Amino acid sequence: MGHGVPELVLQLNGQTWSLDPARSYTVGRDPQGDIGLDDARVSWRHAILRWNGHGWTLEDLGSTNGTWAHGQRVHEIPIGPGSTVHLGNATDGPRLDFAAPVPVHAAPAYAAPEHPATAPHPGHPAPQHSAPASEWPQPHPAPAGGRNPTSFHQLAVGRVLSIGRALENDLVVADLQVSRRHAELRIHPDGRYEIVDLGSHNRTYVNGKPVRRALIGPGDTVGVGHSTFRLVGDRLEEFVDTGEVTFSARRLTVQVPHGNTTKTILKDVSFGVPEKSLIGVIGPSGSGKSTLLRALTGYRPADHGQVLYDNRDLYQHFAELRQRIGLVPQDDILHKELTIRRALKYAAKLRFPDDTAAAERQARIDEVLRELKLDVHADKRITALSGGQRKRVSVALELLTKPSLIFLDEPTSGLDPGMDRDVMQLLRGLADDGRTVLVVTHSVAELALCDRLLVMAPGGSVAYFGPPDEALAFFGYDTWADVFQAFENYRDYDWAGRWHGSHHYRTYAADLDAAATVPTPPAPVAPPQAEPRMARSWGSQLRTLIARYLSVIASDRGFMGLMLVLPAVLGVVSVVIPADSGLGFGPARVRLWNKDAGTILMILTVGMCFSGAANSVRELIKERVIYERERAVGLSRSAYLMSKVVVLGLITAVQGVIICAIGFAPRAMPAEGVLLHNEPAVEMTLVVIGIGFTSMMIGLVISSLVKTAEKTMPLLVMFAIVQVVFTGILFQLYDKPGLEQVAWLMPSRWALAGLATTAQLNILMPYDPAHPDTLWKHSAGIWCLDLAVLLSLGVACGFAVARLLRRHEPEVMRGG
Repeated sequence: MGHGVPELVLQLNGQTWSLDPARSYTVGRDPQGDIGLDDARVSWRHAILRWNGHGWTLEDLGSTNGTWAHGQRVHEIPIGPGSTVHLGNATDGPRLDFAAPVPVHAAPAYAAPEHPATAPHPGHPAPQHSAPASEWPQPHPAPAGGRNPTSFHQLAVGRVLSIGRALENDLVVADLQVSRRHAELRIHPDGRYEIVDLGSHNRTYVNGKPVRRALIGPGDTVGVGHSTFRLVGDRLEEFVDTGEVTFSARRLTVQVPHGNTTKTILKDVSFGVPEKSLIGVIGPSGSGKSTLLRALTGYRPADHGQVLYDNRDLYQHFAELRQRIGLVPQDDILHKELTIRRALKYAAKLRFPDDTAAAERQARIDEVLRELKLDVHADKRITALSGGQRKRVSVALELLTKPSLIFLDEPTSGLDPGMDRDVMQLLRGLADDGRTVLVVTHSVAELALCDRLLVMAPGGSVAYFGPPDEALAFFGYDTWADVFQAFENYRDYDWAGRWHGSHHYRTYAADLDAAATVPTPPAPVAPPQAEPRMARSWGSQLRTLIARYLSVIASDRGFMGLMLVLPAVLGVVSVVIPADSGLGFGPARVRLWNKDAGTILMILTVGMCFSGAANSVRELIKERVIYERERAVGLSRSAYLMSKVVVLGLITAVQGVIICAIGFAPRAMPAEGVLLHNEPAVEMTLVVIGIGFTSMMIGLVISSLVKTAEKTMPLLVMFAIVQVVFTGILFQLYDKPGLEQVAWLMPSRWALAGLATTAQLNILMPYDPAHPDTLWKHSAGIWCLDLAVLLSLGVACGFAVARLLRRHEPEVMRGG
């Protein structure tokens, strides 16, 4: 061979590489590798080509689907002109053809124009010739970012193919998010294809929308867990999302009302990242980082622009793709009273199908704990962990479902430099293991670990996107403190314009902006994605939520003690009110039913109001971040609310019994009740429990309204004071136009009335003996009316809470 002529030529997918014996070449899906292949059957670093001094060899690097030559799987094989090797599949895997070098004078004159996406990188082999795209083999467009199918399934008319996790299915999907018998593909005699969901936990999707049954045809995609199926002729192609996906944002713009106009808080943000990348997002306060994160995750879709998950519109396919996206908010998404293992156990129960065996869930939990080096701390309470360890637990919770994308909001906030580095190294490892990770951070110490850096400027526009080691030079400063100070000092400077005029923009973002030039409809216009009713899943979620809530309460001894002490103290307060002849027990018990009866009943009523509301007033606000995240991955809103109602309702009922037992014990009871004639104490206790329940529901309303837990206490005190005024004991409420109608909305009015019917307050302390209070009438009908209205107020509050919870959910889910 003459001087300068390479020893071997590689031909692949219409491209030709001249291989230099002085170096080796990695082959795989890694875009940073030497020879890249966009095929799911090929591993990230699949094989390596090298000159061993005597000839070329191709060595498999432990790939999943193997390297194949002459129909046999090989580990290492000598390569020369005429050799042919398949990657990932022995017959139709990507084919590498090797040939003798072409003499220099015979090289084709044609040279394809260089494009940023295909331009050779330093140290990478340069393609000698690229055939025009029109001459390449044109496969059917794939639903997974243009990838080749992972596998094929032949179809026959009249067959019914079962799809699920169990091995006896025709199409086995080895994914814990898939039910054992998940769905069926029915091939009708007339050639129609129908997909039928079999009551699966995580649902079946057609073109990103959840369905129970639907006819499908060519071009439609069927989503089952991490697998996507598509009809092509008489076969079914399967694409498995292994986690190595591309992700891009195109011209994202978010606007909010501002007086009579709108204010843009995110403006034309575009960037794209390859597979297995770690992306850092930094910027000063007010630069739109949190808004960007919510737009990228679908929590608050952008008003204009697109978010593409492997070339699939995230907003349009959110119901399906949400299971493949992990989000770790700044606040921990954990119940800190639980141990790590128990917290992950409940999370796995909520996210995996009902038919997942406990051993399967535990195996996945153990796998995640080992991966994040948390196995030695598994039985520790989360409250006993360091800040960095707690963040690892939050990440572990998200990794249970093997997400392809993981977003983190300020994961290093409040951590010391050592823990900061530990968390960033953790994220680097997650990306290297086959995930795309995006982290919003204020810390700039470990940005070198990122593959790309996105710098946001004041006003919500992009100031820079590219390699982190080139960022400071781009801005012309030595430190990030100088850059952020420049943002503050020159807020009116056109940072976005500077970025758009740069070489970095043309290299890393111009193609995305060009692809987004066709106007796209605002994301919120898309119809809400209603969720099919899943009775079995709802019941399973309710049981798991109740069990978790009881575990949290049982782990909080202070709360348990307060729940018992508070009603006891309030009961004792009612006892110290003077009566006819002093207090005593047994034969010396005094009569309750005298002129002080109204005061005693008012104390019991208001005490239970306070106790019931105090039980719940902090419950929703303290779990808001947890609820928001769990709702995004499929938690039922009604199951969540019902779990609170059931557990808190039981606690409130116990408190009602305690406060009545103490309050009634030293006093004689009325001669008879109106409904339970021989049990007036039971009759009155039911009313006290009723006021406790309704007050507990009002506490939930307060908890769903406030923005911080600190605001709940003033509202709780105000609620209790208002109830004192409207009991009807301090002054007459009936026959007072306006005032009487307002009193109808107060639970204490109806609760005191229910107690008054049994105690016959119209006789003991009438405001007008000739015209008594109708709601105090000693009759079973009035007692039932009082209790029914009291409970109806509580039920109405429940519907209000359900509506208010919608505010803390991803916008594209608020119709469900």
